[in-house]
Amino acid sequence: MDTLFRIFVLKEIHGWNHEKALVEYLDSHPELCKQFEFEAVPNQSTLWRSWHERFTAELRETVETAAQTVLITAQNEGVTVPRHPERSSPQREDDGRRSDSDDQTVLERAEQIIDHVSRIVFPVFSLDRGEGCEIHENAYWGLQTYLGLRENLAANEGARSFIHESTRDRTPLGHAHRDQIRDLSIEEIREMYRQAVTRLLDEIGRTEEFFRAGIVAIDITEADPFTGDRTGHEDEIIGTKEKTDEYAYQWATVQLVGNAVPIVLDARPVRRGESRKEIVEDLLDSAEAVVHVDNVLMDREFDSQHVLEMIGQRGLSYVVPKRMQTSEKAQAKRLLRRDQDRYETDRKLHLGKNEWHETTLIYRRKENSEHDDHRQYSVFMTNRGSGHLTEYGYRWEIESGYRSIKRFMAATTSKDFGLRFFYFAFACLLYSIWRAVDLLVQVELTGEYEHSPMVTADNTLTLLKKETGIG
Repeated sequence: MDTLFRIFVLKEIHGWNHEKALVEYLDSHPELCKQFEFEAVPNQSTLWRSWHERFTAELRETVETAAQTVLITAQNEGVTVPRHPERSSPQREDDGRRSDSDDQTVLERAEQIIDHVSRIVFPVFSLDRGEGCEIHENAYWGLQTYLGLRENLAANEGARSFIHESTRDRTPLGHAHRDQIRDLSIEEIREMYRQAVTRLLDEIGRTEEFFRAGIVAIDITEADPFTGDRTGHEDEIIGTKEKTDEYAYQWATVQLVGNAVPIVLDARPVRRGESRKEIVEDLLDSAEAVVHVDNVLMDREFDSQHVLEMIGQRGLSYVVPKRMQTSEKAQAKRLLRRDQDRYETDRKLHLGKNEWHETTLIYRRKENSEHDDHRQYSVFMTNRGSGHLTEYGYRWEIESGYRSIKRFMAATTSKDFGLRFFYFAFACLLYSIWRAVDLLVQVELTGEYEHSPMVTADNTLTLLKKETGIG
């Protein structure tokens, strides 16, 4: 178990979402395997089962905390790190510097704000059940919130526990809860989500610390690999981002990053056959309807010239890493021979017929790279010059957000696409409420806002369930 702990700390330090990247890294570093005392590199499925089945939620959280500590310590000492760590302010890392009365003040104020915010946000969710129903509609949202309090809690088990936790006389059973959610269409779920986020933004927009402008990150995340029979669901249970032989549901989001409070502005499912351009355009429509977008950050899977042209036509800037093709590899090799760390060049990307998209390619050498060839370099594309390149580090915030969001999701084995998406969208909403409430509490108690949360996610969900009338 000690060895597995260390190997998962390595995975977390690099920010890899899939065990495949970890296996490939170990394959290419036999000396590291010797240090781990591996006779052979573990296969991908063994690592996946160890992380998801053998490691408890508490142990997984300890791994993530250990990795963050390593990243922050290394960065403070000037050592190059694989990714930017999530930093907490010194005040909040030292529990001894905050008294019990301070913690109680935070919780009391959080309770009042959560009560106010939830009464603004949750009314936009509706099951359209008609009149005369014995179970209040808010009980369904209370149960859904309750499911987010414990990782991998399914509706049936959660509903049985919720009967005893709730102050209501009647609460829904698991199968009734699922049946009501299944009646919602994807578009109905998305519309309710957008209305809820708009109300949330209106509330935090009253503070000087929140501005309806900034940087957004667009990305796609996926559920755990699907291992059942996907017959009839091939357009919904699609391949993974890592191009393995596994299948998974995929969801796309657009989120505020940078100095802004990290609200998920919109979420949508990803279906087979949809182009990246369609997905980005759809999410940007939603984002620009509620905030002023300046810059768009995306992963290399969005490096299509048609995506970039669409963003440019909207008057927005972008920073996107480029997948290295033959010409980029050749240029990187030339830079390596010259021992040159950075290089910029203009490039025209062919759109079709006689149309082109103009962009700038920026080659940047990685510090202390393990490679001795063209892989020492990363290539980025931007339409606003190299100054925007430093902002790309903010994209890690969406990965951090996904980890929290997935903890808030109810577990299910159902193949119902609408139910699966609702679980993800509702988790995005809970995450956004948490971050919004944290901003409001910080501003009221300290007069400023820092990224490191003052209010914990568990406290937020507990108070939502307990105090706001939805539980």
